[in-house]
Amino acid sequence: MIFYPEATETRCEAVLMLDVDPIQLVRGRKDSRGTALLDHYVNDRPYAASSFLSVAMARTLRDAINGNAPERETLAEMAIPLVLTITPLPCRGGDDVVRKLFEPLGYDVETEAAPLDERFPEWGDSAYRTVTLKADIRLADALTHLYVLIPVLDNSKHYWIGEDEVEKLINKGGAWLQAHPERELIASRYLWRKRHAREALALLDEKFGIDELPDAPEEGEEEEILEKPLGLNAKRYESVTAALLRLGARRVCDLGCGEGRLLVRLMKEKDFDRIVGFEVSSLELEKAERRLKLDRMSPTQRERIDVYRGSLVYEDDRLNGYDAISLVEVIEHVDAERLDSLERVVFARANPRAVIVSTPNIEYNAVFETMQPGQLRHNDHRFEWTRAEFKDWASRVCERHGYSVRIEGIGEAHEDFGHPTQMAIFERSVEQ
Repeated sequence: MIFYPEATETRCEAVLMLDVDPIQLVRGRKDSRGTALLDHYVNDRPYAASSFLSVAMARTLRDAINGNAPERETLAEMAIPLVLTITPLPCRGGDDVVRKLFEPLGYDVETEAAPLDERFPEWGDSAYRTVTLKADIRLADALTHLYVLIPVLDNSKHYWIGEDEVEKLINKGGAWLQAHPERELIASRYLWRKRHAREALALLDEKFGIDELPDAPEEGEEEEILEKPLGLNAKRYESVTAALLRLGARRVCDLGCGEGRLLVRLMKEKDFDRIVGFEVSSLELEKAERRLKLDRMSPTQRERIDVYRGSLVYEDDRLNGYDAISLVEVIEHVDAERLDSLERVVFARANPRAVIVSTPNIEYNAVFETMQPGQLRHNDHRFEWTRAEFKDWASRVCERHGYSVRIEGIGEAHEDFGHPTQMAIFERSVEQ
């Protein structure tokens, strides 16, 4: 049922109310002994927003979802100020997942949790939320986002998921899903089966391409959430690329390359003849390969780049022979007692003409309003250095391995706390 509590020249409120018959829903479903199961009847489907709601939207709002408005075509193509409220919405993963799904799409997100039992507040909150989304956006886009993401948040569907669901996800998600930083989570939850999810992601790559995925946080990456307003990711990659070009490096290795964002940036510069990424995580390497589209590169481009699985604290002959090695936001993830091993691998064994190291400046953390004193930017950081500590470490590396160093800042400097990121550019001062 759709009804309109308010409809004026300045504001219109439309409400879609869905009534699910729990008896009809489970009629005929029995266990292996032919006995009707009580838990089939006792469930949240009649009360919670779920895949039932997505189906109801597709049926009752078909023209709106498809952007069809013959009498108001101009309005249908306009971004208008929308407020969307979904309640109660099962949010498997809590508020963090809600924000990770909707904020990259341009929404301001508000959530209100429902208690497990109002009589017993000490029991805490349930998985159900009232979610309010605000954005200037096309109505068709907003409805499509809800159609896909409501079942993703619920992490459940009321019907069999077959091959046709892959095509449905591609058609409804399209370019916005391709560019979404949580597209793998969305595909895996929407389709359930890993095979279907892999197929959907491959089709997205084929249809829409992935030259540049947005710099957005992945699950648990508090650092990127903090730094996003500063645009530090892009500034780091630009600064490192510019430094490599100034050094005249032709063969470059990015050690701890992650999902390959710097590699993508380096591939745009014709001055680099050979580009290699090293990463210990197989999952991150898969993301790097997909981001770079290695399987669809021309032979000439493919000869320029490779990605390898390897550790930055173990000697590896594949690290030899490069003009420069970069470690961008890497060393702070290494246990302090293993820094000597990293130093030996990079500066003593690989011994490139230049090394670039960037790392957070812990002094700048005081600028972030949400951080507590002594808190690190990421829960996987083993340490973060002050400017003096970073300079001291760099000086000791130079003394031991015959390099000189200059230290630069990345990002806008604070009068008292310096730059958010500090970068050391090492150059080998004697031929070895």
